Amino acid sequence: MQEQKKPNDSSREERIAWHPAFFEAIQMELEEYSQDLEFISEYPLNTEPLRIDLVIIKKSRDVSIEKNIAEIFRKENIVEYKSPDDYVSVNDFYLVYGYACLYVVLNKTDIRDLTLTFVESRYPRELLAHLQEIRCYSVEEKQPGIYTIKGDILPIEIIDSQRLSVGENIWLKDLDNKLEATELRRVTAEIDRLGKAARIKAYLDAITRANKESLLEVLKMSDAALTLDRIFEDAGLVAKWEARGEAKGETKGRTEIAQNMLRNGFSEEQTAKLSGLDIARVKTLSGTL
Repeated sequence: MQEQKKPNDSSREERIAWHPAFFEAIQMELEEYSQDLEFISEYPLNTEPLRIDLVIIKKSRDVSIEKNIAEIFRKENIVEYKSPDDYVSVNDFYLVYGYACLYVVLNKTDIRDLTLTFVESRYPRELLAHLQEIRCYSVEEKQPGIYTIKGDILPIEIIDSQRLSVGENIWLKDLDNKLEATELRRVTAEIDRLGKAARIKAYLDAITRANKESLLEVLKMSDAALTLDRIFEDAGLVAKWEARGEAKGETKGRTEIAQNMLRNGFSEEQTAKLSGLDIARVKTLSGTL
Protein backbone atom coordinates (compact mmCIF):
# COMPACT_ATOMS: atom_id res chain seq x y z
CA MET A 1 0.00 0.00 0.00
CA GLN A 2 1.35 3.42 -0.87
CA GLU A 3 2.35 5.12 2.36
CA GLN A 4 0.00 7.64 3.93
CA LYS A 5 2.03 10.41 5.52
CA LYS A 6 1.45 10.91 9.24
CA PRO A 7 1.80 14.42 10.71
CA ASN A 8 5.23 13.67 12.19
CA ASP A 9 6.79 12.48 8.92
CA SER A 10 9.97 14.37 8.01
CA SER A 11 11.20 15.46 4.60
CA ARG A 12 14.00 12.92 5.00
CA GLU A 13 11.44 10.11 4.79
CA GLU A 14 10.40 11.33 1.33
CA ARG A 15 13.94 10.93 0.05
CA ILE A 16 14.82 7.52 1.46
CA ALA A 17 13.46 4.52 -0.46
CA TRP A 18 12.40 2.38 2.50
CA HIS A 19 10.04 0.10 0.58
CA PRO A 20 12.63 -1.21 -1.90
CA ALA A 21 14.93 -1.70 1.10
CA PHE A 22 12.21 -3.67 2.90
CA PHE A 23 11.64 -5.79 -0.22
CA GLU A 24 15.32 -6.78 -0.15
CA ALA A 25 15.38 -7.23 3.64
CA ILE A 26 12.51 -9.71 3.74
CA GLN A 27 14.04 -11.71 0.90
CA MET A 28 17.24 -11.93 2.93
CA GLU A 29 15.24 -13.04 5.98
CA LEU A 30 13.61 -15.83 3.95
CA GLU A 31 16.60 -16.64 1.76
CA GLU A 32 16.72 -20.30 2.74
CA TYR A 33 13.26 -20.66 1.17
CA SER A 34 14.05 -18.60 -1.95
CA GLN A 35 13.45 -21.54 -4.28
CA ASP A 36 10.00 -22.11 -2.79
CA LEU A 37 8.72 -18.52 -2.59
CA GLU A 38 7.84 -15.90 -5.19
CA PHE A 39 8.10 -12.25 -4.06
CA ILE A 40 5.95 -9.64 -5.84
CA SER A 41 6.53 -6.02 -4.80
CA GLU A 42 3.73 -3.44 -5.05
CA TYR A 43 1.25 -5.98 -6.36
CA PRO A 44 -1.36 -4.11 -8.48
CA LEU A 45 -4.94 -5.01 -7.55
CA ASN A 46 -6.41 -3.11 -10.44
CA THR A 47 -5.35 0.44 -11.27
CA GLU A 48 -3.56 3.08 -9.20
CA PRO A 49 -3.54 3.61 -6.29
CA LEU A 50 -4.67 0.08 -5.34
CA ARG A 51 -1.34 -1.59 -4.72
CA ILE A 52 -0.35 -4.11 -2.07
CA ASP A 53 3.15 -3.55 -0.68
CA LEU A 54 4.24 -7.16 -1.06
CA VAL A 55 2.71 -10.51 -1.99
CA ILE A 56 4.70 -13.65 -1.18
CA ILE A 57 3.49 -16.81 -2.92
CA LYS A 58 4.48 -20.31 -1.90
CA LYS A 59 5.24 -22.23 -5.06
CA SER A 60 4.24 -25.49 -3.42
CA ARG A 61 1.66 -26.08 -0.70
CA ASP A 62 3.85 -28.83 0.73
CA VAL A 63 6.68 -26.48 1.70
CA SER A 64 6.77 -25.76 5.43
CA ILE A 65 8.18 -22.31 6.30
CA GLU A 66 9.79 -22.47 9.74
CA LYS A 67 11.25 -18.95 9.79
CA ASN A 68 9.77 -17.07 12.78
CA ILE A 69 8.31 -14.20 10.76
CA ALA A 70 6.64 -16.54 8.26
CA GLU A 71 5.30 -19.42 10.34
CA ILE A 72 1.71 -18.35 9.59
CA PHE A 73 2.28 -18.42 5.82
CA ARG A 74 -0.16 -20.25 3.59
CA LYS A 75 -0.27 -20.33 -0.21
CA GLU A 76 -0.58 -16.55 -0.73
CA ASN A 77 0.58 -13.97 1.78
CA ILE A 78 0.00 -10.21 1.83
CA VAL A 79 2.58 -8.05 3.63
CA GLU A 80 2.13 -4.38 4.57
CA TYR A 81 5.28 -2.44 5.56
CA LYS A 82 5.61 0.92 7.33
CA SER A 83 8.89 2.85 7.27
CA PRO A 84 10.63 3.75 10.55
CA ASP A 85 8.81 7.04 11.22
CA ASP A 86 5.42 5.64 10.21
CA TYR A 87 3.10 3.11 11.87
CA VAL A 88 0.14 0.80 11.19
CA SER A 89 -2.96 2.72 12.24
CA VAL A 90 -6.42 1.23 12.76
CA ASN A 91 -7.44 2.76 9.43
CA ASP A 92 -4.41 1.19 7.74
CA PHE A 93 -5.47 -2.20 9.10
CA TYR A 94 -8.95 -1.96 7.60
CA LEU A 95 -7.64 -0.61 4.31
CA VAL A 96 -5.21 -3.51 3.89
CA TYR A 97 -7.86 -5.98 5.06
CA GLY A 98 -10.09 -4.57 2.31
CA TYR A 99 -7.25 -5.02 -0.17
CA ALA A 100 -7.04 -8.65 0.93
CA CYS A 101 -10.73 -9.13 0.19
CA LEU A 102 -10.30 -7.53 -3.24
CA TYR A 103 -7.30 -9.78 -3.87
CA VAL A 104 -9.45 -12.83 -3.14
CA VAL A 105 -12.17 -11.68 -5.55
CA LEU A 106 -9.92 -10.48 -8.39
CA ASN A 107 -7.61 -13.50 -8.28
CA LYS A 108 -10.28 -16.09 -7.47
CA THR A 109 -8.22 -17.10 -4.43
CA ASP A 110 -9.59 -19.30 -1.67
CA ILE A 111 -9.60 -17.01 1.37
CA ARG A 112 -8.38 -19.97 3.44
CA ASP A 113 -5.14 -19.81 1.43
CA LEU A 114 -4.40 -16.20 2.41
CA THR A 115 -2.57 -14.53 5.34
CA LEU A 116 -1.92 -10.92 6.40
CA THR A 117 1.34 -9.59 7.89
CA PHE A 118 1.98 -6.02 9.05
CA VAL A 119 5.56 -4.85 9.69
CA GLU A 120 6.46 -1.66 11.55
CA SER A 121 9.26 -0.35 13.79
CA ARG A 122 7.34 0.17 17.03
CA TYR A 123 4.94 -1.52 19.41
CA PRO A 124 1.45 -1.42 17.81
CA ARG A 125 -0.33 -0.43 21.02
CA GLU A 126 -3.33 1.37 19.50
CA LEU A 127 -3.99 -1.29 16.87
CA LEU A 128 -3.66 -4.25 19.25
CA ALA A 129 -6.01 -2.57 21.74
CA HIS A 130 -8.56 -2.00 18.98
CA LEU A 131 -8.37 -5.58 17.73
CA GLN A 132 -8.83 -6.96 21.24
CA GLU A 133 -11.47 -4.55 22.53
CA ILE A 134 -13.52 -3.86 19.40
CA ARG A 135 -12.98 -6.93 17.23
CA CYS A 136 -12.67 -9.31 20.20
CA TYR A 137 -9.60 -10.93 18.68
CA SER A 138 -6.98 -12.60 20.85
CA VAL A 139 -3.34 -11.52 20.68
CA GLU A 140 -0.32 -13.65 21.51
CA GLU A 141 3.34 -12.68 21.35
CA LYS A 142 4.77 -16.12 20.60
CA GLN A 143 8.25 -14.70 19.95
CA PRO A 144 9.68 -11.25 20.72
CA GLY A 145 8.12 -8.69 18.40
CA ILE A 146 5.81 -11.13 16.58
CA TYR A 147 2.14 -10.75 17.55
CA THR A 148 -0.23 -13.43 16.29
CA ILE A 149 -3.86 -12.34 15.93
CA LYS A 150 -6.58 -14.99 16.22
CA GLY A 151 -10.32 -14.75 15.75
CA ASP A 152 -10.52 -14.07 12.01
CA ILE A 153 -10.69 -16.47 9.08
CA LEU A 154 -7.42 -14.89 7.95
CA PRO A 155 -4.27 -15.70 9.93
CA ILE A 156 -2.89 -12.26 10.88
CA GLU A 157 0.40 -11.18 12.45
CA ILE A 158 1.86 -7.81 13.38
CA ILE A 159 5.64 -7.51 13.60
CA ASP A 160 7.48 -4.92 15.68
CA SER A 161 10.85 -5.13 13.95
CA GLN A 162 12.70 -3.44 16.81
CA ARG A 163 11.84 -6.28 19.20
CA LEU A 164 13.05 -8.97 16.82
CA SER A 165 16.18 -10.95 17.65
CA VAL A 166 19.25 -9.70 15.80
CA GLY A 167 20.48 -13.28 15.59
CA GLU A 168 17.30 -14.37 13.83
CA ASN A 169 16.21 -11.23 11.96
CA ILE A 170 19.14 -8.88 11.42
CA TRP A 171 17.80 -7.52 8.11
CA LEU A 172 14.44 -6.38 9.41
CA LYS A 173 15.75 -5.28 12.80
CA ASP A 174 18.46 -3.06 11.28
CA LEU A 175 16.15 -1.54 8.64
CA ASP A 176 15.93 1.59 10.79
CA ASN A 177 16.89 5.25 10.98
CA LYS A 178 18.10 5.14 14.59
CA LEU A 179 21.03 2.74 14.30
CA GLU A 180 23.99 3.19 16.61
CA ALA A 181 27.44 3.01 15.01
CA THR A 182 27.96 -0.50 16.42
CA GLU A 183 24.66 -1.65 14.89
CA LEU A 184 25.46 -0.12 11.50
CA ARG A 185 28.90 -1.71 11.60
CA ARG A 186 27.33 -5.06 12.48
CA VAL A 187 24.93 -5.17 9.55
CA THR A 188 27.43 -3.84 6.99
CA ALA A 189 29.96 -6.43 8.17
CA GLU A 190 27.31 -9.12 7.60
CA ILE A 191 26.63 -7.80 4.10
CA ASP A 192 30.36 -7.98 3.39
CA ARG A 193 30.69 -11.47 4.88
CA LEU A 194 27.90 -12.81 2.69
CA GLY A 195 28.98 -10.90 -0.42
CA LYS A 196 25.43 -9.60 -0.87
CA ALA A 197 26.06 -5.89 -1.47
CA ALA A 198 25.07 -5.92 -5.13
CA ARG A 199 21.88 -7.81 -4.33
CA ILE A 200 20.69 -5.46 -1.58
CA LYS A 201 21.93 -2.07 -2.74
CA ALA A 202 18.58 -0.36 -1.97
CA TYR A 203 18.79 -1.68 1.59
CA LEU A 204 22.40 -0.55 1.97
CA ASP A 205 21.65 2.87 0.52
CA ALA A 206 18.64 3.38 2.83
CA ILE A 207 20.30 2.45 6.11
CA THR A 208 23.47 4.44 5.45
CA ARG A 209 21.63 7.55 4.25
CA ALA A 210 19.23 7.39 7.20
CA ASN A 211 22.02 7.03 9.77
CA LYS A 212 24.57 9.60 8.66
CA GLU A 213 26.01 10.39 12.08
CA SER A 214 26.55 6.71 12.83
CA LEU A 215 28.07 6.25 9.38
CA LEU A 216 30.60 8.97 10.13
CA GLU A 217 31.50 7.18 13.35
CA VAL A 218 31.96 3.90 11.49
CA LEU A 219 34.18 5.61 8.92
CA LYS A 220 36.56 6.54 11.74
CA MET A 221 37.19 2.82 12.41
CA SER A 222 39.87 1.73 9.95
CA ASP A 223 38.76 -1.89 9.52
CA ALA A 224 35.08 -0.92 9.27
CA ALA A 225 35.90 1.80 6.75
CA LEU A 226 37.63 -0.77 4.55
CA THR A 227 34.51 -2.92 4.73
CA LEU A 228 32.32 0.02 3.70
CA ASP A 229 34.70 0.83 0.87
CA ARG A 230 34.40 -2.73 -0.40
CA ILE A 231 30.62 -3.09 -0.16
CA PHE A 232 29.92 0.32 -1.71
CA GLU A 233 32.13 -0.70 -4.62
CA ASP A 234 30.33 -4.05 -4.92
CA ALA A 235 26.91 -2.36 -4.79
CA GLY A 236 27.87 0.28 -7.34
CA LEU A 237 26.98 3.09 -4.93
CA VAL A 238 30.28 4.96 -4.75
CA ALA A 239 29.59 7.32 -7.66
CA LYS A 240 26.03 7.93 -6.46
CA TRP A 241 27.17 8.92 -2.98
CA GLU A 242 30.03 11.05 -4.20
CA ALA A 243 27.71 12.91 -6.58
CA ARG A 244 25.24 13.69 -3.80
CA GLY A 245 27.93 14.43 -1.23
CA GLU A 246 25.75 12.69 1.38
CA ALA A 247 26.92 11.05 4.61
CA LYS A 248 30.17 12.96 4.39
CA GLY A 249 29.56 15.70 6.95
CA GLU A 250 30.68 19.31 6.69
CA THR A 251 34.14 20.24 5.37
CA LYS A 252 35.67 20.17 8.83
CA GLY A 253 34.21 16.72 9.51
CA ARG A 254 35.44 15.37 6.20
CA THR A 255 38.90 16.73 6.86
CA GLU A 256 39.05 15.09 10.31
CA ILE A 257 37.92 11.76 8.87
CA ALA A 258 40.48 11.99 6.06
CA GLN A 259 43.29 12.78 8.49
CA ASN A 260 42.32 9.86 10.70
CA MET A 261 42.22 7.50 7.74
CA LEU A 262 45.61 8.61 6.47
CA ARG A 263 47.11 8.10 9.94
CA ASN A 264 45.68 4.57 9.93
CA GLY A 265 47.37 3.61 6.70
CA PHE A 266 44.65 4.23 4.11
CA SER A 267 45.83 5.17 0.65
CA GLU A 268 45.13 8.66 -0.62
CA GLU A 269 42.69 7.20 -3.17
CA GLN A 270 40.72 5.26 -0.53
CA THR A 271 40.70 8.30 1.74
CA ALA A 272 39.33 10.55 -1.00
CA LYS A 273 36.62 8.05 -1.88
CA LEU A 274 35.34 7.52 1.65
CA SER A 275 35.77 11.04 3.02
CA GLY A 276 34.32 12.81 0.01
CA LEU A 277 37.29 15.15 -0.30
CA ASP A 278 38.94 15.95 -3.59
CA ILE A 279 42.09 13.88 -4.19
CA ALA A 280 44.17 17.06 -4.39
CA ARG A 281 42.93 18.09 -0.93
CA VAL A 282 43.77 14.62 0.42
CA LYS A 283 47.29 14.83 -0.99
CA THR A 284 47.72 18.18 0.74
CA LEU A 285 46.56 16.70 4.05
CA SER A 286 48.86 13.74 3.58
CA GLY A 287 51.82 16.04 3.22
CA THR A 288 51.08 17.72 6.55
CA LEU A 289 51.03 14.50 8.60
